[in-house]
Amino acid sequence: MTATHHQTKWTQLGTLITVFFFWGFVAASNDILIPVFKKAFNLSQAQSQLVALAFYIAYTFGSIIYLIISKIIGVDLLNKMGYKNGIALGLTISAIGTLLFYPAANAGSYILMLAALFTVALGFSLQQIAANPLAVVMGDPKTGSQRLNLAGGINNFGTTIGPLLVSFAIFGSVTSNNSEANIESVKIPYLILGLAFLIVAVFFKFSSIPNKINLDEMADEEADNADKVLHKKNVFQYPQLWLGMIGIFVYVGVEVATAANLPEYLKVKMNIGTEKVAPFISLYWASLMIGRWTGSLEAFSLKEGTKSVLKFLMPYIAFSVFLIVNSIAQHDVTPFYVYAFVIIVMIIGDILSKGNPARMLLIFSVLGIMALLIGMFTHGMISVFAFVSVGLFCSTLWPCIFTLAVAGLGKHTNEGSSYLIMMIMGGGFISYLQGHLAADNLLGIQYSYIVGVACFAYLTFYALSVKRILKNQGIDYDTKVAGKNH
Repeated sequence: MTATHHQTKWTQLGTLITVFFFWGFVAASNDILIPVFKKAFNLSQAQSQLVALAFYIAYTFGSIIYLIISKIIGVDLLNKMGYKNGIALGLTISAIGTLLFYPAANAGSYILMLAALFTVALGFSLQQIAANPLAVVMGDPKTGSQRLNLAGGINNFGTTIGPLLVSFAIFGSVTSNNSEANIESVKIPYLILGLAFLIVAVFFKFSSIPNKINLDEMADEEADNADKVLHKKNVFQYPQLWLGMIGIFVYVGVEVATAANLPEYLKVKMNIGTEKVAPFISLYWASLMIGRWTGSLEAFSLKEGTKSVLKFLMPYIAFSVFLIVNSIAQHDVTPFYVYAFVIIVMIIGDILSKGNPARMLLIFSVLGIMALLIGMFTHGMISVFAFVSVGLFCSTLWPCIFTLAVAGLGKHTNEGSSYLIMMIMGGGFISYLQGHLAADNLLGIQYSYIVGVACFAYLTFYALSVKRILKNQGIDYDTKVAGKNH
C-alpha cells in the first residue's frame, strides 16, 4: 500500500475505526467517574480532575516509550512490528487496565482506580500512533482530514453512549431515584469492556489492514509542487509539527476540561445532582459526533447537490441518535430540543470552511471562544447550552490539526504522529488547571472557563500561521481543498 493509491479503502477503514469507538467510550465515561469519585472519596474539585490527568498523561508516557524503543532498535517501532500488530498489542494493554478496576473497587482505592485508567490509556496511545496515520493514507492524503472526521464520528458515537451506560451501571435506572455512587458497580462494565478489547485485538490480527505502509512518497503526493517539499533530517525542523503539538495540547485540553468541569457547574449553578448529569455529558460528546458526521461527508464521492442536502440533514440525524439513546435510558429529553437551533451555527461554520482544514480550524476556534464567553456571562440553560456547544466547535479540530501538523513530513510521519499523540496530555493538565481555578476563592466554576478561551485563542493563531508555513512547502489547501478526489 502506498500513498499513490487514491481510492479510499473502505473495508480496511471500516475495520480501523472500531478502535476509535473505544477511545471515545472510555474518555467520555471518565466524566461520569469524576463526580462519582469526588463524592465517594471526598475529593476537592482539583483532586477529582486527577482522573483526567492520569488518563491523558498516559498518552505522553506511551509516546515516550514508543520513541525510546524506536531509538534503541534503530528503526520505527511500527515499521518493525507492523501497524495492525501494534493496534492489537495496544488493545491487549488496555484490556489489562480494565482488569485493574476489579481489585481497585474491592479495595476502595482511588490510587488504584487512577492506575487502571492510566493503563487503559497507555494502550490507547499505541493504538492512536498507528491508527491516525493509517486513516490518513487509506486514500488520497488530501482527504485525510475527512477520513479522520469519519473515524471521529464513530469515536463520538462511543462518547455519546459511554456516559449513559456507565451512569446506568453505577446508579441504575433513572426512575430508581438512586443518587448514591457505588464504586463496586464499576467492576462488571469494565470487565466486559476488557473482554471486548481482547476480541477486537484478535479481529485486528487477522484483518486485511496493512501491517506496512510506505510514507516516503506521502509528502510528494500532498504537495502541488514537489520541488518545494522539505526533506529534513530532524522532525522538529518542520514548524507545522511543533506548532501543531502545542495545538493538540490546547485542543484536547479545552475539549476535555469543558466536559470534565461541567458536572460541577451543573451542581453549583443549576442544582443538578450527579446522578442526573449523564444526558448533559452525553449531549456534549454527541455534539462532537454531530460535527464530525457532518465534516466526514467530504470523504465520500457524492454529487454536490446530494452533499449540500446532507450538510443540513446529517447533523440532525446525529442529534436524533442522542435523543433516541437518552430516551431509551429513560431521561427526559424535552429540555434539549432547543439545541437544534444551536446546531445551525455549526452548519454555517462548516459550509464557510469549504472543506479546508486550516479555514475550518480558524472558524471553529473563533466560534469556540464566542461559546465560552456566552457561557461565562449568562445564566441558566443559556449558559449550559453555550458550554455544551463547545463540543460542536471542537468536533472537527482534531483531524484539522493532525492533518496540518503531519502534512509534508513524509518518512517522519510516524515519529511526528507519536509526538502529537504525546500532547494529548493537555486533556489532563488543562482539566486540572481549570479545576484548580474553579475554587470559590479563585475564579469560581463559571469564570474558570477562561482557560478554554485561551486555548481557542492559540488555535486561532495556529490556523493563521500553518496556512503560510505549508504554502511555502508547496502544500496549498486553497488550491486543492481536501475532499476532492483525484
